[in-house]
Amino acid sequence: MPTITTDHLSIACDLYGSEESPVVLLLHGWPDDATTWDRVAPRLAQAGLRVVVPTLRGFGATRFRHDHTPRTGDSAILALDAIALMDALGIDRFMVAGHDWGSNIAEALAVGWPERVRRLAMLSTPPRLGGMPTPSFDQAQRQWYHWFMATRRGAQAVRDDRRGFAHIHWINWSPPGWFDETTFNRVAKSFDNPDWPAVTIHSYRARWDEAQPDPRGTWLADRVKATKTLALPTLYLHGEVDGVNPPSTARDVPGKFSGPFTMVELPGVGHFPQRENPEAVTRHLIELFVDTEEDQSHWKIAAGVAAAGLLAAAIGFACTRRGEDEQSSPERGGGSAER
Repeated sequence: MPTITTDHLSIACDLYGSEESPVVLLLHGWPDDATTWDRVAPRLAQAGLRVVVPTLRGFGATRFRHDHTPRTGDSAILALDAIALMDALGIDRFMVAGHDWGSNIAEALAVGWPERVRRLAMLSTPPRLGGMPTPSFDQAQRQWYHWFMATRRGAQAVRDDRRGFAHIHWINWSPPGWFDETTFNRVAKSFDNPDWPAVTIHSYRARWDEAQPDPRGTWLADRVKATKTLALPTLYLHGEVDGVNPPSTARDVPGKFSGPFTMVELPGVGHFPQRENPEAVTRHLIELFVDTEEDQSHWKIAAGVAAAGLLAAAIGFACTRRGEDEQSSPERGGGSAER
């Protein structure tokens, strides 16, 4: 895996496709790593795209270049990492897809650099446009690990057993049997990065104001909170049986987008769609990224979403639910080696 040097990081990054092709940036989530895209990225390249797949700070072979750089992990600073990467590669305009953490990084990129981000795909984690409300008690229960890490003893437990902490989320967030231990152990090597605990703990504490966000990204975090909607062509993919973010957590997503928008619920899929059903994810990404005509007939235009009172009703005309033809395909040991 090549390494790209920026001011603050040495970023491990896989590159696919011709340098002359339209660019798509693929961003992984937590607890996962860049191999989450192994059965998607090559197919996007075959479809005529240049694909950039970085490993986030605190994961795998990506390293901080300086001891004095804060080991932070909020979405805004991760978006700044991504822009620095694209600058280092000499890439101006690009499209982006992100899963879990990557979903909110992608969203922040679209907010902060609208002239550079052409199209957006978000997987499994809703946008934070307009700010993050305190979750319901039901959702807070599913997000127990957020509050666990906000405590001193919980954070120490994560430092002491990174793999055990990550493993329970792989079990809880998707249907039984979706992964094997060989695959998890291969991915979990990325959690051996010396900065993984610090970046992880900061990411979850900062989103609930239990830690200060990285000051370099404050302007961007504030802009995401102040932005109510985005207008660029957007795809939102969500697993039907996501164990941490059930579909009910995404009911307001269509109201966040005022331009061409499609929302797809993947049957039988949990929190890791690109691992559980890479064929369906690839197909939808190709529809978004390869055919870039703005008048695609299958896009549902959310023309009336400007009024706040229509957010809930927007689901009826801004979403495309894809159903019976998309069956999940469990990942096994022969496959590719994530919140």
